[in-house]
Amino acid sequence: MIPETTNRVILSTPSPLNQAIEERTRENVARYAAASPQLLDQRLCELDQEWDVERVTAAGASLGLLGGILLAATLDVTWLVLPTLIAAFLLLHAVIGWSPILPVIRRLGYRTATEINHERYALKALRGDFQPLAIVATPQDREDLARFEGEGGPPADLPCQDACHPAVVNEAIRASQS
Repeated sequence: MIPETTNRVILSTPSPLNQAIEERTRENVARYAAASPQLLDQRLCELDQEWDVERVTAAGASLGLLGGILLAATLDVTWLVLPTLIAAFLLLHAVIGWSPILPVIRRLGYRTATEINHERYALKALRGDFQPLAIVATPQDREDLARFEGEGGPPADLPCQDACHPAVVNEAIRASQS
């Protein structure tokens, strides 16, 4: 059975590597949880530029294919074995999400687009781009809410916690994965 596109690389990656990548994402979200909007914007721009597994695989395969063809054209036609193998591995990667180079790419820390998006949407949720989280995230939010309540606004029945608190980070990550 062919795995779904969004999970095929994750399913083909050893569990300890997946856990390390998830932990790095969690640390990134925690680091930026109480950041200013400008720092969050900067991190979101960095995420837009981050190379994912697919891009690294395509670039590496392209270089290997070009190299193999160049070697076959200049040295010996038996070098066509190299582009043939690379094409077969690229097809294998496209269908099931695994190739011989995938463990190396993952160990180097490259994430799937889905994993990058989990961090992106967790940061956007903390920034307040979506529905409010179940937790008031920043001291400024608490101050604004208290001022609103003092002016006759609705009472807050939400716990007050700092944005970098693990519960806030976990809530943002959970919301980003829904």
